[in-house]
Amino acid sequence: MATAVLYLAAALVGGLAATLLRLPPLVGFLAAGFALGAAGAPELPGLETVAELGVALLLFAIGLKLDVRSLLRPEIWLTTVAHLVLSVAVAVGFLGLLAVVGVRLLADESLGSLALVGLALSFSSTVFVVKVLEDRSDATALYGRIAVGVLVVQDIVAVAFLAVSTGEPPSPWAPCVVALIPGAWVLRRVWDRAGHGELQALFGAFVALVPGFWLFDAVGLSGDLGALVMGALLAGHPRATELSRSLLTVKDLALVAFFLQIGLHGMPAPVDVALAGLLLLLLPLQAAGYAVLLWLMRLRRRTSFLVGLTLGNFSEFGIIVVAFGATAGLLDEEWTVIVSLAVAASFVVSAIVNRRGVELAARLTALLPRRDVARLHPDDRPVDIGRADAVVMGLGRVGSATYRRLRDVHGLSAVGVEHDRTRVDALRAEGIAVVPADATDAEFWARVKRAGQVRLAVLAMPFHKANLIALAQLRAAGFTGRVAAIARYDEDAEELRRHGADAVFHLYGAAGAELADRAAADLAPGEGSGREPR
Repeated sequence: MATAVLYLAAALVGGLAATLLRLPPLVGFLAAGFALGAAGAPELPGLETVAELGVALLLFAIGLKLDVRSLLRPEIWLTTVAHLVLSVAVAVGFLGLLAVVGVRLLADESLGSLALVGLALSFSSTVFVVKVLEDRSDATALYGRIAVGVLVVQDIVAVAFLAVSTGEPPSPWAPCVVALIPGAWVLRRVWDRAGHGELQALFGAFVALVPGFWLFDAVGLSGDLGALVMGALLAGHPRATELSRSLLTVKDLALVAFFLQIGLHGMPAPVDVALAGLLLLLLPLQAAGYAVLLWLMRLRRRTSFLVGLTLGNFSEFGIIVVAFGATAGLLDEEWTVIVSLAVAASFVVSAIVNRRGVELAARLTALLPRRDVARLHPDDRPVDIGRADAVVMGLGRVGSATYRRLRDVHGLSAVGVEHDRTRVDALRAEGIAVVPADATDAEFWARVKRAGQVRLAVLAMPFHKANLIALAQLRAAGFTGRVAAIARYDEDAEELRRHGADAVFHLYGAAGAELADRAAADLAPGEGSGREPR
C-alpha cells in the first residue's frame, strides 16, 4: 500500500505542478515517472495492467467515433505509407550523420540497425494523439479523423512488423476474429437492454477488454488494436457518445498509470539524455512531412499543418521495437533507455506545441502555396450556408432542438454546422439544413459564403472549450450579430459572458425553468395560486 501511496502522491504533485505552469497534466505525470525511476522507487504491482486498461478504454472510445471506410481514402493510407518510408530514410540519414561526427553508440551500428531505430521513431503515439484530440473535442473534426486514420493504419503496420520480425505469426485461430462482425449485432441488442447507468459502463468495459483486448491478444494480434476494432464495430449506436462519456473518468485515471510507466525504463546517463535530445530534432521534420504530404493530397494548408502538429511526436511502440532489437542482438540495450527518454520528451514538446496548435497552424500556412478552391479536397472546400438568418453550431440533442425551434416556431431561416460526418448524413435525412464543418476552425468564417445576413449564432456544442474557441473566432471575424451559448457549469457560463456572449443558458437551470413552466401550464384554471394545502 505504501508504494501505491508514493505513486499516487508523485502523480498528483506532478500533475498540479504542470497545471500551475500552464502545461497539460500529462507532462507532470511523465515527469513524476522519471522522478520515481531516478529515485529508485520500488516497482508498483499492477501498474502495467492498469496502464493497459487505460489505453484499451481510450482506443475503444475513439473506435466508437470511427468511420472505418475513411481508412480507404488516399489521404489516410497513402499518406501513412509514404510518411513511414520518408521518416525511416530521414532518420537513417540523420543517425548516419551523427555516426560520422563521432557519436560513440552509433559508430559500430550497421545500416540495418539504423533503419530499425528509424522505424521505431517513425510512428506517432496513438494514446497521446487521441488524448490531445479529445481534450480539444476534435476527434471527429476533419483533421482529427485524418490523424486517427493515420494512427490506425500505423497500428496495422506495427502488428504486421511484430508478427514478421519475431518469427511468430498470429495464431491459426486469428481469422476467427472476423466472427466479431456479425457478433456485433448481438452486442448491440445486449447494449439496448443495459440501460443508462453503471451497467452500461460495465458493458463498455467488458466489450473493450474481453472480445477486444484479451481475445485479440490471445490469437497473437495487438490487444490495443482489438479494443479499437470493437469500438468501431459498435460505432453509430444511438448511445455511443453516452457510453464514451460514462467511461471517461475510469479511462483518464488509468491513463495516469500509462504516462507514469513511460518514465520507469531505467536511469539515463548524461550521454543518453544528450542523444535523446538530438533525436527530438526529427520532430519538426516529422510534422512537416505530414503537412506537405496532405497538402499534396489537396487538403487546405491549415488542415495539413494541424494534422502534422498533432502527429509530431514519437510513439510508445518505438520502445517495443528497440527492446525487440536489443533482445535479438540487433541493437545495444542502451537504445531502450534512449528511445524511452526521447518518447517521453516528445510528449512534453508536443503537449506544449499543441496547447496553441490551432493558432500555430494558422501562422504556418504561409509556408505552403495557396491552392485554387476548385482543386481542394471536397471535404475541405468553402462552406456555403446560403441566405441563413441563424447559424447553430453543434447539432447534438440541444443543437438539433434549438434548430427546429428557430425554424418552426420563430420562422427563421436556419442552418446547422456539424463536424461529425455520420451525424450530418442522419440530420440531412431528417430534412435539417446542415453543412459539414468545424466551428472552431480559425478560417471557418473566412470559408463561409454569403454570410452577410446572419443575425444570430448559437453555440450548442457539448464541450465548453469548443464553444469558447468558436466564440473567439466569431468575434475575431468581425461578426456583429447576437451570440447565444449553452453551459453546464456556472463558471463556464460566466467565462462565456466575459468573452462576449450576449445570452448564456445554463443547461440544468434552463431545464428546471422549462419543467416548471410546463408543470404550471398543466394546472386547471384557478389552481395556480391561493390554493389551501391539504
